[in-house]
Amino acid sequence: MSGGERPGPLAGLRVVELGTLIAGPFCARMLAEFGAEVIKIEAPDGGDPLRTWRKLHAGTSLWWAVQARNKKSVTVNLKSPAGQDIVRRLARRADILVENFRPGALEKWGLDYERLSADNPGLIMVRLSGYGQSGPYRDRPGFGAIGEAMGGMRFVTGDPDRPPVRAGISLGDSVAAMYGVIGALMALHARPGNGGRGQVVDVALYEAVFSLMESMLPEYDVTGFVRTRSGASLPGIVPSNTYGTRDGKYLVIGANADSIFKRLMAAIGRPDLAADPVLATNAGRVTRTEELDRVIGEWAASVDLEQALETLARAEVPAGKIYDVADIVRDVHYQARDMLEQQRLADGTPIKLPGIVPKLGTDPGRTRWLGPALGEHTEEVLATLGYTAADLARLRNEAVI
Repeated sequence: MSGGERPGPLAGLRVVELGTLIAGPFCARMLAEFGAEVIKIEAPDGGDPLRTWRKLHAGTSLWWAVQARNKKSVTVNLKSPAGQDIVRRLARRADILVENFRPGALEKWGLDYERLSADNPGLIMVRLSGYGQSGPYRDRPGFGAIGEAMGGMRFVTGDPDRPPVRAGISLGDSVAAMYGVIGALMALHARPGNGGRGQVVDVALYEAVFSLMESMLPEYDVTGFVRTRSGASLPGIVPSNTYGTRDGKYLVIGANADSIFKRLMAAIGRPDLAADPVLATNAGRVTRTEELDRVIGEWAASVDLEQALETLARAEVPAGKIYDVADIVRDVHYQARDMLEQQRLADGTPIKLPGIVPKLGTDPGRTRWLGPALGEHTEEVLATLGYTAADLARLRNEAVI
């Protein structure tokens, strides 16, 4: 670390990650980005499956570079008694343990919270699972896609005349991971008031998704209304939709505030609609949603995207083109905000990674290293637990590490 770099707000925090794929690793990744020491436990025979997901470079997933950045990789066979003992030793000195196995797996391996907290009462265990640690569905396997379906997100995503669709990324896993971080930090804050004792943070993927569903539940409970798919529009809030431009591109316009609506109508040459008393409020505009979308759509289709954006910017109407990743990489605002980190893989290949969020003014997060090689830190970490060179040789011979 150079003299101008701070260690991060979570420096000194010790985290053990027993997760694979997305939810658990993303949770621990965020802690690592802000300075926590994260020891990622991986199976010796291949490690986290995410290492081979999606696009590969030199046999390793490019996703791995960001999902495992700043983590230490330690290989441990969790099904072996000697491997379980390694985790127990790590847990004795940890502040947080993150896991996303199916409920009951840690108990089967003797790594349940009751046993680990008996040795380390201050331990906080973040448990991410499909359905949570209790309830009739707790033992079912649950991925993020299932959480999105059960949590209500899939039913409202897509066009009304077509089957539900996914958002294109693993939102269920990622939202659950963020709740895991929030819960861990809450538990850390509460620890002094609890006599130094930690606690379990129980995050269910379907509940994380359900928490995002805005007014869906009270609308159904009070009025019987079932929110469903509405394509690109935002029903009941008008105008807010996606419109195609003359050059075959798309922009989103959100002009649902009363004053913004009037500015939009003036900008697109419809002062008559700006002055219409029925359209002065959102309630009136909702009754004429199709008309307003048609008017705005016709205007958008008559101009190129950049011309539309310039017109709307002058009118101070919230609008933006729909970006693909190439747009993101070229965008000057992304660049100015350090959201496109330039790094290098182990073989020297340049690679861009997403910048770290949120941006702290005094103690920002940073990338210290990219996703490690499988078991890269095994000897280093186990040596701090008192394992000798002879111990490590024996554990490797027994396929424990």
